[in-house]
Amino acid sequence: MNSSLFEKEQQYFFRTYKRLPLDIIRGDGCVLYARDGKEYIDFFGGLAVNALGYNHPRVKRAIVEQIDRYIHLSNFFVQEPQVRLAEKLMHITRYKRLFFTNSGTEAIEGALKLARKWGVKEGKSHIFGLSNSFHGRTMGALSLTERPKYRDGYEPFLPNIGHLPYNDGEQLRKNVNETTLAVVLEFIQGEGGIYVVSPEYASELNALREKYGFLIIADEIQAGMGRTGKFFGFEQFGVRPDIAVLAKAIGGGLPLGAFLGNERVAETFTYGVHGTTFGGNPVACAAGCAVMDELVQGGLMKRAGEIGEYLKSKFVSLQSAHPSLIKEVRGFGCMLGIELTREGQPIVDELQQRGFLVNCTNTNVLRFLPPYTISEQQCDFLVAHLEEVLGLQNV
Repeated sequence: MNSSLFEKEQQYFFRTYKRLPLDIIRGDGCVLYARDGKEYIDFFGGLAVNALGYNHPRVKRAIVEQIDRYIHLSNFFVQEPQVRLAEKLMHITRYKRLFFTNSGTEAIEGALKLARKWGVKEGKSHIFGLSNSFHGRTMGALSLTERPKYRDGYEPFLPNIGHLPYNDGEQLRKNVNETTLAVVLEFIQGEGGIYVVSPEYASELNALREKYGFLIIADEIQAGMGRTGKFFGFEQFGVRPDIAVLAKAIGGGLPLGAFLGNERVAETFTYGVHGTTFGGNPVACAAGCAVMDELVQGGLMKRAGEIGEYLKSKFVSLQSAHPSLIKEVRGFGCMLGIELTREGQPIVDELQQRGFLVNCTNTNVLRFLPPYTISEQQCDFLVAHLEEVLGLQNV
């Protein structure tokens, strides 16, 4: 990495990011190019943002065409890119209303406000998040997030928010009741290590909602937008949440998020009770329209499921070959995790030296969030090198 660039970064920024020592100058498809001439196949795709890879022509064209019209209007104006994207989202998701935001954490905050506003009239006030969760870094999102790594030092958190153990149906039954306002969950935990909700837990959650009338809020920031082969991750489990939260891939690389609500909450927000300056930026929404067209008309959502199953099958074979190193392979589509029996960062570092960008989360889980455009050849190339690296770990 350019030493001067690194020194300036250290000088000017709060030290919140542990940056990779790479000076990336260009991206194309699923490959990033560094200033020193090295190439890297990217298997975590901007942390699930770059679903279409880098430099996608349809997204670029949509951005340039919108920039030539206007870059920003306040939300006092009806904006054609917003309406087009909303129409596409409503058509595929069948939700009733939506609100565009700048990011996932802002969308979580909006979903919490929507739920609170709805709960006042219903006499419900208590919200539950689940263990091992991650919902963002603002105070409402942190209040939902259970992990001390993100919470320590930011107390006190919002009142009337508690946490239940993930996939523990007994504790769910013991704690929810008539005063429960909402249960917020990632049906597939991303930052937590690609842990997947069990069918039994999903069924129990659905039944308890019927009994007590609380809301189910699905954090689909990472698992949504077709990453699992279905538009929402929760579609893998036969549950229909009342509120769904989207971000990351929705803007094609530009800042954009959204929360969507069903008929139960559709009339909760009225004029002036919620707003945003930059949420639903027209350039980001134009890019989002291009993303949606590629996912649906271009077949990339289906492709995400297929290439993900291909890659997962390769990982399962690796597990059979290295049972002492690989504890479990989890996930759907292009959202996969390999849980190791030891820390994963040394393996991530070695793969980076070999030209592959992989992320380690929750200490010992290799997380794979590749663009949906990743090829079988690129997957095979990764697996071959990962097998060599695992072999070295066994020595």
